[in-house]
Formats: sequence, C-alpha cells, structure tokens
Amino acid sequence: MTITSGTMTDEQRVSVAKDFLLRLDTGGDALELFDEDASYYFPKRGIMRGKKEISEFFPQLGAMIGKIEHDSAYFNVVVQGDLVVLEGTSSGVTSDGVEWRAGQTSAGAWCDVFEIRDFRIHRLHTYLDPDYAGADTERYPWLRA
Repeated sequence: MTITSGTMTDEQRVSVAKDFLLRLDTGGDALELFDEDASYYFPKRGIMRGKKEISEFFPQLGAMIGKIEHDSAYFNVVVQGDLVVLEGTSSGVTSDGVEWRAGQTSAGAWCDVFEIRDFRIHRLHTYLDPDYAGADTERYPWLRA
C-alpha cells in the first residue's frame, strides 16, 4: 500500500489497520505505518511515545514470538471517525516452540484500537494476554488444574 496524506475513507482506515497486522504476520515494516509522534500501548509494556520508542519494542516482541498469524477472515471491525477497532483471534508459536491458538489455549484473542489520520497510525492500544505460552498459571485458580 502506498502511504500518502489527505482525507481518508473508512475503508482506507480499515486497510491501514489490517495492513499493520499483516506486516506483523509476515515480518514486514509495521513501524512505517506509525506517525512520528504516535503512541502505542501494549500490555505489560505500557504506553510508548514516539516512533523511536515504538521501534525499540518491536524487536523485544519479536524475540518472544517465533510466528504469528492473525485470523483476518474473522475480524470484527468498528469504525467511527478516525477510530478503527479490530477484534479477532490469532495463532502462532513462541520463540521457545510453544504453540497457541485462540479457542484452544488461553492466548490468541485480542482487540486493537487504532486512531488513524493521514494514512498513519497516531495511536494504537492493543488489548490481549501477552502470556502466549500460558506459563503464568499460579496466579489464576482456573488455570492451576
């Protein structure tokens, strides 16, 4: 997708959001989609401000995940103005070789809230359980069994 600036349609905003996830899945340059002053929230990491700080996070996340695939055929999409909400499921393998799949393991369900203007992500909040391997079980009685 060519990145330009100007007035955007809802479909174009959704396309930028989906492109972000596709780039995560394929190893593409997801950072390119962010505005220089963007903010990005990721669980257990907090809010990152600016493209430089966000760029430092992607290799850390990549070190945890060997492979990921977002199930794009089943996205729920809500658009209101500059906001795009994508909810969906994923599957993959951690860098340690542990597989996860939404509906079969405790990981894999997620929701992303994007603010997209001028073909750039200005704000992204990701909501998911970042324990892809399902190792954090002691704190949750329903996972101890």
